[in-house]
Amino acid sequence: MKTDTPTIPPDPATPVLALRIREAAAALGVSERTLWAWTASGDVPCVKRGAVTLYPVDVLRRWLDEQATAGGGR
Repeated sequence: MKTDTPTIPPDPATPVLALRIREAAAALGVSERTLWAWTASGDVPCVKRGAVTLYPVDVLRRWLDEQATAGGGR
């Protein structure tokens, strides 16, 4: 069951280290469903802890750069 919790605005002094699915999908310009599919297949790097899936910003940037360099992957 998903609950709506109030969003705390980010503190500009605190760096963003990781994104949740919604933010990561928006940053990549894809739907949440697409990112979930990539995550489930192991194509995109993430950190899973219990029910939480995080996408480290630096790792996601490197992954995207590698995808672009490789010509888009498969």
